[in-house]
This record gives sequence, structure tokens and C-alpha cells, in this order.
Amino acid sequence: MKNFINRQKLRKALIIFSFLLLPATFAYISCPIIIEAASKGIASGGLIIFILFFLSSLFLGRLWCGWLCPGGGLQEIYFQINNKPVKPGRLKWLKYLLFLVIILVPLISAINSAGGIEAIEPFYGTENGIAIARAGSHIIFFVQIAFFTVFAWLGGKRGFCHYFCPIAVIMILGRKMGNIFAWPALHLSEEKDRCTDCRRCSESCPMSLDVNDMVRQEKMENSECILCGCCVDHCPESAIRYAWLG
Repeated sequence: MKNFINRQKLRKALIIFSFLLLPATFAYISCPIIIEAASKGIASGGLIIFILFFLSSLFLGRLWCGWLCPGGGLQEIYFQINNKPVKPGRLKWLKYLLFLVIILVPLISAINSAGGIEAIEPFYGTENGIAIARAGSHIIFFVQIAFFTVFAWLGGKRGFCHYFCPIAVIMILGRKMGNIFAWPALHLSEEKDRCTDCRRCSESCPMSLDVNDMVRQEKMENSECILCGCCVDHCPESAIRYAWLG
């Protein structure tokens, strides 16, 4: 159990460190900067990273969200203020609509208006690779922070991930494609007979999933799961584990 707890300390350290790096890196996950570059026929570093998000999700699901996402790091800091579980209901579809409105349609339109992608600039939207150093970029940075904050404070645990995050949709689509083709990928696996219904798995889940019910139904796959391993590490009976499954 000690090793498991240490794993969660490492995860939290990584995800909070990722947030602390956000002033330098936000251009690489900023939709407006990616679309601005595309309108000039440029594939920015952010567009390349979005493509890598999709490709990684085919095999690793939303592991990025649980272990490295800077927005996730800020939201987990906000657990100290609002630690209530999120119950998105029908609003969980909001982020899919926003994905179309904020990323997909504007990106396709921008590329079409530019006549296609003609150049690759990994550091587009930055000054010497540092996002906040570009003139006027601080406005985009603080807008992103505001969105993270509002959804986390009002929506509950990782509210931004549930309701708004268009990057999550990219990885959800990749995960679903991977499930269709059933190639080997990282999953959570359960041993139902080990479960004692202590519900520590559900209580520890930063995405407010009813993991206990998932174990009981032997259906661990969930599009909102970020593979953080909190349920794995808090289960006293080792009823949940990571597995590489096809």
C-alpha cells in the first residue's frame, strides 16, 4: 500500500508541476493560437501536440489527463475549495458541442482559407519557446485560468474536464476508436469477488465516477476515466489494477 500511496504522490507532483509550467507552455494547448496559425497555413506546435494526444489515446486512453494535464493540476489544487462530486448528467455532452465550435469547425475553416498547411512552426505563438513572453499572450493565459477556475469552483471536482474541455474529446474519440479495433491498450481491470463495497475507490476518484458500481458490473471502461490510478491505489483488497488488454 505504501508504494501505491507514493505513486499518487508522484502523480500529484507531476500534474501540479505541469500547471506551474503553464505560463511557458499554454500556447501548445491553446485553441485560438492553433487556429490563428492554421489560418496562415502553419501547423503550430499546438496542432502537432493535439495530433499526438489523439494518437496516444489509441493506446493510453486519457492518461495525459490524469498525470500531466496542467488544467487538471490546477483543478486538483482547487479540491481544497470544492471537493464535491460532479454530476454532469446531460451537460456532459456540452464539451462535445464545444469541441465542434471551438476546435473542429474553426480549424477546418482556417486551413481551407489558407489553402492548406504549407509550413510547420513548433514554436508558433511563443517568444523563444516561452508562451507568456509573446506580446499580448497574457490575456489568453488568464482567460484559460479563469475557465479552469469557474468550472472547478462551481461544478465540483474537475468540473472543467466534465463540462468544457475540448482536448478531452480528442482523447475520448481516440479511446473509442481503440476500443472498436480492440488493439492492446492500457485499461483498468477488476476482480469483482475481491470487492467488499468499502467504496474507497469511488470516494478517491477525481472524476467523480462510481467506480464501485463499475467493479460490481464488471464494466471498467468509462469515457470519463483518466487512468489516474486513484481507485487502484486506494482499494484495500486490490480489486482494481492496471492491465494491458486487447
